Amino acid sequence: MQLQRTLRNPVSCVGVGLHSGAEVVLSLLPAAPDTGIVFRRTDVSRGEATIPAHYANVVDTRLCTLLGNKDGTTISTVEHLMAALAGCGIDNAIVEVGGPEVPIMDGSAHPFVSLIENAGISLQEAPRRVIRVLKAVEVREGDVWARLEPDTDFSIELEIDFDSKAIARQTYRGPALNGVFKSDISRARTFGFAHEVEAMRKAGLGRGGSLDNAVVVDGDRILNEGGLRFDDEFVRHKVLDCVGDLYLAGAPILGRFRGRKTGHAFNNRLLRTLFADADAWEMVTLDGSAGLAPALALSA
Repeated sequence: MQLQRTLRNPVSCVGVGLHSGAEVVLSLLPAAPDTGIVFRRTDVSRGEATIPAHYANVVDTRLCTLLGNKDGTTISTVEHLMAALAGCGIDNAIVEVGGPEVPIMDGSAHPFVSLIENAGISLQEAPRRVIRVLKAVEVREGDVWARLEPDTDFSIELEIDFDSKAIARQTYRGPALNGVFKSDISRARTFGFAHEVEAMRKAGLGRGGSLDNAVVVDGDRILNEGGLRFDDEFVRHKVLDCVGDLYLAGAPILGRFRGRKTGHAFNNRLLRTLFADADAWEMVTLDGSAGLAPALALSA
């Protein structure tokens, strides 16, 4: 059977919050089997400072995925780090953050993948458990929809469509974890439009945003001097977001995700729809012949 995995050593980094612009220290720590991913605010001295990374703890999905607990402690912009943890097959970790936001780094998940590689990975004496999708569930509003279907592995089919010719219609179909995540998805950066950036800053948001940590589109032009990392970087980043949001299920998902123009809100609604139907899923132990095999480059 496949075993649970955690970090071999603690590891830390420093970055800025996308919206606050404040410098923040983030540390990834090993955790015991069956802990899952748990965020801990090191700057909170009163009340409960820990927030399990779970879909039921999502309290806002505007601009990012934001988690909160009953005491009102929150942590925002968790999706890129969650995607890296999912893509590297980390089941258990404590994430300490010295502020209200996970640092944006370069706008992708790749710095977090590198951080996990530097920490190393340890196998644990506990079987890996996954959520197997048993029947299709879907959320839809007009031409925006997201769907989970039974499958023997985890894969994503996603379509985006923007009026800007710089983005237009892009699609992704294929696996999204392990080695594929690192090589094909993790480096895709978050993106936005120049007029949205200006509006956010007037509202006191996006203070840490720059061309160093986001792709900025102005009309039909890419403003970043180096251009894109992939011809279809925009849809790849949306896939990255989906990987991170879906890892808030509390365990890896064995199933196919399909969607069109979906975002953080729809991804969370989809998980809530799945778990509201007891006949749509089951928790199973993952044996060595099943999908979701860990990437060889990251094995212990």
